[in-house]
Amino acid sequence: MDSLAFLGRVPPGDLLAVALIVGFWLFSGWLIEHPPKRRPSVTVLMQSYRQDWMRTFVTRVPRIFDATLIDSHRQGTAFFTSASMIAIGGGLALIGNSATMQEIAADLPLDTGRIEPALKLLLPVMLMANALLKFIWAHRLFGYCSILMAAVPNDPEDPGAYPRAAQAAEINITAARSYNRGLHSVYFALASLAWLFGPGALIAAALIALAVLMRREFWSHSRAVILAGDQPPPTAEP
Repeated sequence: MDSLAFLGRVPPGDLLAVALIVGFWLFSGWLIEHPPKRRPSVTVLMQSYRQDWMRTFVTRVPRIFDATLIDSHRQGTAFFTSASMIAIGGGLALIGNSATMQEIAADLPLDTGRIEPALKLLLPVMLMANALLKFIWAHRLFGYCSILMAAVPNDPEDPGAYPRAAQAAEINITAARSYNRGLHSVYFALASLAWLFGPGALIAAALIALAVLMRREFWSHSRAVILAGDQPPPTAEP
């Protein structure tokens, strides 16, 4: 009942803005992982390269490059895990100190409306909490991947070499998917901070975050370069 009463006090514009950013977050995440077949996303295109990596890994001697690469993946997830924890801690500290938030709102052109600025920070904190969970799981999965890679025989004639490499590739893809979901939440957590300036600013920031993600996944130069790697090389004219 208390939650319903609180929702009744929230202006319709704010409810619409929050619904839009959450909808954009969910929709863009689903579209990136399930793109149209005629236009795959960068995330989907990279899956085949990860599979190629593990197939090449079978015959690579020595395997120092692969060990360094998987370690860099773990370092990246560890960095974002720490950053997410710091962001969540800072957000909760501000939420718990409403007096400080009121002073900040008085000094800055924040549109408090009928909602306290501290409560508006709940949205980015929740998105960062989701990102934290994704980064933690990605870090763990990259650890699993490194163990599977260590179990791959360095002999293409071994009957278990390529099946083990395929297992490592699948765990690598799953880890990358969780990592990308974490980054996806970070994008919208940053956009959700615009709610402090009012529902209009939140809607505008949500649209910008959506546009940036869609461009990078479907219309970026890097996507064109990655896609070109799947095309056969041009044949020389006689």
